[in-house]
Amino acid sequence: MGPAEAPAQAPTEPNLEAFEVLDLPDADAYRTGDGRPGPLYWQQEADYAIDVELLPEENRIEGTQTITYTNNAPSELNFLWVQMDQNLFAPGSRGEAVVPPDARFSGFFEGGGYDVSNLRIEHNGTMYTPEYVIDDTRLRVDLNAPLAAEGDSLALTMDFSFELPDYGADRMGMFDAEEGTVYQLAQWYPRMYVYDDVSGWNVLPYLGQGEYYLEYGQFDLDITVPHDFIVTATGALQNPDEVLTDTQQERLADARASRSPVTIIADEEVGDPDTRPVSSGTLTWQYQADDVRDVAWAASRSFIWDAARADAGTHTVLAQSLYPAEGLGGGENSTPGWEESTEYVQHSVEFYSERYTPYPYDNAVNVGGIVAGMEYPQVMFCSVDARGRGLFGVTDHEFGHTWFPMLVGSDERRWAWMDEGLNTFMNLYSTADFYGQDIERVIRQSSQQAARFAQSSLADQPIMTQADHIRRQALGMLAYRKPAVGLALLREHVVGPDRFDAAFKTYIDRWAYKHPQPSDFFRTIESVAGEELDWFWRGWFYETEGADPAVAEVNVDAATATIAQQTDLLLPVPVELTFDDGSTQMVRVPTEAFATGDTHTISWDEERTIDHITIDPQQMLPDVDRSNNAWTPSE
Repeated sequence: MGPAEAPAQAPTEPNLEAFEVLDLPDADAYRTGDGRPGPLYWQQEADYAIDVELLPEENRIEGTQTITYTNNAPSELNFLWVQMDQNLFAPGSRGEAVVPPDARFSGFFEGGGYDVSNLRIEHNGTMYTPEYVIDDTRLRVDLNAPLAAEGDSLALTMDFSFELPDYGADRMGMFDAEEGTVYQLAQWYPRMYVYDDVSGWNVLPYLGQGEYYLEYGQFDLDITVPHDFIVTATGALQNPDEVLTDTQQERLADARASRSPVTIIADEEVGDPDTRPVSSGTLTWQYQADDVRDVAWAASRSFIWDAARADAGTHTVLAQSLYPAEGLGGGENSTPGWEESTEYVQHSVEFYSERYTPYPYDNAVNVGGIVAGMEYPQVMFCSVDARGRGLFGVTDHEFGHTWFPMLVGSDERRWAWMDEGLNTFMNLYSTADFYGQDIERVIRQSSQQAARFAQSSLADQPIMTQADHIRRQALGMLAYRKPAVGLALLREHVVGPDRFDAAFKTYIDRWAYKHPQPSDFFRTIESVAGEELDWFWRGWFYETEGADPAVAEVNVDAATATIAQQTDLLLPVPVELTFDDGSTQMVRVPTEAFATGDTHTISWDEERTIDHITIDPQQMLPDVDRSNNAWTPSE
């Protein structure tokens, strides 16, 4: 069979580089070529037993912890690396040297940082005090005897304390509520660095902007506070009889079966001695969490508390909100406040559970305080000042992080987009669903934002820029919005919802409670969707240009039009042909049509009279110049 005839293509510069195989790490026994964990994949385990006390008179934390660390790697370890995130706030820290004092990720103060003592190792029945060195936000512990490969474990114990920052890099801190300070505790205990098959020890320092890469494990957490404080934390409360009243336990039981929020502590009950099971001294709240990468907690005398049931697959989740009275909406016509929070939590848990994979925990807690928005397993910190759509947006975003990076444990310190971008992509659909928006309109607006950014002075950094190296003015676009709209275009415009959704869910299933790399994501999407996408990853994630498809030439007599790609960002081009009788014809020019040149010629029935031609009539592409998207006959 001979070749089919096609309109002649004028020779232009080929785009072969755009279609070259992306330079990804070679597949091996740990990570396969189709994006799965390999047959010899391994990762470490870090289990924590932490006993901590909040001293509100001093705004100080004192604690002791034991980390049981298991080496599942195929090589022995002669030392350990531990993250000391509170040292970010110490005078003279590396973070203070690079982060402006008025920046979001600041909070440096005299007296900041850890005091560490009584550091001990127990290994193979021997207890000893190891040699160690603390360098800024990193602690290296030298072992007297190697930690053997493939299953050996040891216990690392230490005492630690620190003064709380008022504002801790927008991830923790203290909100001065009228009824009592709201304490939000995160990055508060020394945590193991990840040792993996890609980089060995991942010891990038904590500078504030780059987030976290953490091992999974079991946490046993005892939190001691004054008797009149309410505490919420990652995990399941183990001793409710000791820290809650009978009335509060009954209300929580009602909430687990109620779709409408049930008040656990009402506004008018805050500060009432009857809301506490004892009248003096301290109480210790005991929490336990399995298969989590972190724990966070909050404590206050000022908490209003409500809860309701959310459904996640075959199990139910207790959606909860704790916040001071400053979070309430005020007045008949004012924007709703935190009294709506639990409804927002319900929506997020249920939407993402149904669309992707069920929410994996029994509790989903939103805490109002000084932190604008930050995610932790089961506990989210959101601004007490947020209202209405703003409160929904930050709540939905933070709970979306349950899937990335709490469930799928990517390396946030290097690749911010792997959690922020994937989560923001999911948020587009959740927000549209909650408010009844047209998702095409939402994506169109996001795509146009990306096009404007591509023309800005900040556009010279690609998405694949290490988190701490992204200019702070560009973080919102490069880590959040640009990867989100790229994935939305991939879903809606390149491979289609059915194939994309199957691939995206497969990625979650494959890498739940594991540590994927960017190549694992790219390969999974390609393999399951059945589409070679090196050109897309290169153009959208590794390079920086916007798109600019154009109608380059029209030959009415020959019934042909030449479509040009005028930048290196190649995307499929939808072209609408409108004829003189008002009828239309859509032509989709696939990206592969531009492999051998910047132009491609389309044609139509010569018996029909063309009236006008429009590229991307729905304006879904991130087009930097729409002035060349249309053609009409000259007068």
